[in-house]
Amino acid sequence: MAAKLLLAACILACAKPALAADRRVYKIDSVIATLKKGTLTIQAKGAVQGGGWKNAHLRVVHGDRHSIMLEFIATPPPPGMAVIEGLVPVSATAEIRTRNRVETVHAAADANEITAQVLR
Repeated sequence: MAAKLLLAACILACAKPALAADRRVYKIDSVIATLKKGTLTIQAKGAVQGGGWKNAHLRVVHGDRHSIMLEFIATPPPPGMAVIEGLVPVSATAEIRTRNRVETVHAAADANEITAQVLR
């Protein structure tokens, strides 16, 4: 029980708060997760459906002793803003301190989801 509380505290302390206007990015192309000296580093790459998106980041949705669920989100452009159309690449990195042996990371975007094994 103490391990779950510690993981929850670490997740809440390390995760960036999502802004009210943040939305999931269109798709995820790759997720790489590594655990080294108690720090879980997660790198995600994907795309949005046009220009003007800002502040792409990973938001922790759920975590337990063996896995973490994330959303890949960003702030969309304001309505009426002139932006380029088409897929635009975005990337984000998150670092989470943990004492648990997290084995998998599951990340969700609007059109797809990816599960990655944690590399050690």
